[in-house]
Order: sequence, then C-alpha cells, then structure tokens
Amino acid sequence: MSAQLTLIVATERHNGIGVRNTLPWRLPEDLAFFKRTTTGHTIVMGRKTFDSIGRPLPNRRSIVITRNPDWQHEGVETASSLAQAVELAGSGEAFVIGGAQIYIEALPLASRLIVTEIAGDFECDAFFPAIDSSTWKEVSRDPHHSEALGLSYAFVIYQRR
Repeated sequence: MSAQLTLIVATERHNGIGVRNTLPWRLPEDLAFFKRTTTGHTIVMGRKTFDSIGRPLPNRRSIVITRNPDWQHEGVETASSLAQAVELAGSGEAFVIGGAQIYIEALPLASRLIVTEIAGDFECDAFFPAIDSSTWKEVSRDPHHSEALGLSYAFVIYQRR
C-alpha cells in the first residue's frame, strides 16, 4: 500500500512560493505550523529544496528526489522519481514539501493540500499550480495576522473532491 500524499506549501497572492531557491518572506508562525504538522511523518522534496534547507529536518523521515544517482546526504533517503519516493514512503501520510516541479508532479496524486495563503505580493520565480475548485474543496480556513510583517495569512486545508 502506498502513502497518502499531502502537499504542504506557503503561497503569496499570485501562487508564488520561492525566489532564487529561498522563501521570499519570513513568517515564523508558518514555520511553526509546518513543524507541528510534519513532525513524526515522512517528508518528500526535490534536491534543490533540500539544498535550500541544508539538513534533514529533525523528527521527520526525509526522502529527496534527485536525478543524480551519486547524490547522498547523511540522514536522507534518495529516490530517482516521485513514484519511487511514494513507494519508499510506504503506508501512512507523506508530506510533499516542494519545490515547484515536485508539486506539479504530485498534485494529481495528492488527496489533501495544506496551504498557508499569504495575502501579499512578493518577488517570486517559483510558483505553486493553481488550485482547481472542480477538483479541490476547501474544508477549513484558519485566518491570522502577523503584526511583525503587517500581513494577513490563513492556514487552509483542501480535500480532493
């Protein structure tokens, strides 16, 4: 049995998720939410996303997708494709954490999306695919406001219809 895939992502108003392989914003509340949500689970990411983090995240099983068969990092499992990563993840829930190309490939396989929607405009060169309301149903929205950033944001959960 394969893992149930959940995509977890933070996006700005135009679905931007990154710029030059970094997050375009610093939103500590989102990082804390990400940590609470993914701790104890398997996380799946592309190699560039892993490089931007720089290390395996504590208390999570990390699977990195890379086309380079020689790439290795201590504390990380590697897969040559999303399909192999899903197979490696086994049963239970696995969180896809980026980047853009991995999100595009994983979206048709996912059963749930957890999106931090940031109500702001940021310079971005990587984007999350548009969420099609005929495929995805919003099942919860938890709005917040960051005084430090002066931005509103919401933790939104979508379930596949």
